Amino acid sequence: MQIRGTHAITLLSALMLSGAAQAEYSAADEIKVLQGFKAGGGSDTLAQLTQPFLRESLGVEFINEYIPGATGAIAWTRLTQQSANDGSVISITNTPMLMTNYIMNDAINYSIDELTPIANVVTDPGVIVVPEDSPYQTVEDFLAAAEERPGQITVANSGVGGDDFFSTIMIEKATGLSFQKVPFQGDGPSATAALGSKVDASFNNLGNVYGHIKSGSLRPLAVFTKERLDILPDVPTMIEKDIDVVAGSSRGYSAPAGIPDEARDELIAAFEALKDNEEFQQTAQERAMNLDIQTGDDYGQMMQDMEGQFEEIWADVKDEVNQ
Repeated sequence: MQIRGTHAITLLSALMLSGAAQAEYSAADEIKVLQGFKAGGGSDTLAQLTQPFLRESLGVEFINEYIPGATGAIAWTRLTQQSANDGSVISITNTPMLMTNYIMNDAINYSIDELTPIANVVTDPGVIVVPEDSPYQTVEDFLAAAEERPGQITVANSGVGGDDFFSTIMIEKATGLSFQKVPFQGDGPSATAALGSKVDASFNNLGNVYGHIKSGSLRPLAVFTKERLDILPDVPTMIEKDIDVVAGSSRGYSAPAGIPDEARDELIAAFEALKDNEEFQQTAQERAMNLDIQTGDDYGQMMQDMEGQFEEIWADVKDEVNQ
């Protein structure tokens, strides 16, 4: 992983002092953004939130390329091993899935050491949602059904190795219950399965399903946060039910290792500027996207810490999961 000192704040200050409404990105006229999942999921939601603002600050066009499969590993292998490291290609990087892919599967041979971390943008809390016509009105109803029918309650997730997959396992271990885990290629398809009553529930991320919750087409049963959320004040946490599970998906942007220092600094400065952009903050709030902007070395350290955490979790459950 490429972590080094940055002059991003100095660069940002210079841009602000110059009064320039739009900077010229030094590396390219357009930036290709690799997404490891189908359109409409959590990665795409992040792209639609951030890229209009980044386009204005950097003066470039963003071209999103959707490369679903292997829970993001195809896109991240292309990013780290098959993409130019000139600043013209970046990717939305979803953690912990970015790391759990290769922690769980020796056949996946990229690692975070082959990345230049640019910025984490959101940390999206986990949530259990069921169809509007579901018989489960509360999380207690849902857990009771799983107890009565071990291994039969179907729970959609965004793919083997994703945060939803791991939160299902964590709840199983905390309660002694077992679910039938149904992987999809991203949060969007997982939510769609619940909307169509193809599964009993979807373990998803709030930012991806909040619109469906507001419309009433999905019912939230519980969130995986330490405290209740202001936007869902009536939805309990799992901790309230004596189930110690706090989980979610963090999403940001990374480039291949070795991109030019100037391009790295310019990208970081653009994300730093979002912290003070009131329009961006308001848009994120309206879309129920929990901002957690960490840039450069801080984002790299976040990845390293998470890698160690999930190595421990996987070591504890892998024999049981692989049965």
